[in-house]
Amino acid sequence: MSSKKHTIIVSKRAVSMMRNHACFLANVSKEAANEFVDLFRNKIKALEFMPQRNPYLNHSELPQNKYRKLVIKKRYIVIYQIKRNNVYVDYIVDSRQDYGWIL
Repeated sequence: MSSKKHTIIVSKRAVSMMRNHACFLANVSKEAANEFVDLFRNKIKALEFMPQRNPYLNHSELPQNKYRKLVIKKRYIVIYQIKRNNVYVDYIVDSRQDYGWIL
């Protein structure tokens, strides 16, 4: 495991997904939506160091050991991959919904 700093690159798709989750929450509570966004930013930023600490997202239709998953608040999954010194955040999904489309 490396302790060097990685560069975090969040895809436009992942930003849009996070925004959609936050907008849904904002319908109930703007404060909850702001806390949600802050939590995600902090958790994703923490991937700068030791992004390997999270398990692989293994599925028979995915290349083995390509994507890792970071579970937040027991229901949201940040799906990312590590390439050299970069961490690419590709998706942010709600585990309560069908996200098999990414496969």
